[in-house]
Amino acid sequence: MPAPRRFFVSNAAPPPQSARYAHAVEFGGLLHVTGQLPVDPDATEAPLPESIEAQTELVFKNLHRIVDAATYHLENTVFARIYLSDFERDYAGFNTVYHQHFKNEQSLPGRTTVGVAKLGRGALVEIDLVVAKAGDD
Repeated sequence: MPAPRRFFVSNAAPPPQSARYAHAVEFGGLLHVTGQLPVDPDATEAPLPESIEAQTELVFKNLHRIVDAATYHLENTVFARIYLSDFERDYAGFNTVYHQHFKNEQSLPGRTTVGVAKLGRGALVEIDLVVAKAGDD
């Protein structure tokens, strides 16, 4: 019998707007966090921030809320997938913020960063994560 899956929908994160999904799914000792846009969960209809740095900070705020609600920790991220709608322009600015959230050189997550044609709500960035429980190797 397969291991049970646990689904997390956090009231602290932006609610699903146009599709049905869980904010995160725990399976096999890993938390798979759905891609997050820079939407303020306290003002979901508010315009998105203009800069890549401000949008990236808001995405990380949402990721923190989801990971914390599932009783995981962002520093245990094993893989991050990043989508940038203007890769050439925003890559350096994105990295400035990204590295503030993953400071420990000894435990950096694996990562893929891709440029895409368009993101929901006209966002500049979207990030999804795979996070392990503390102490998992």
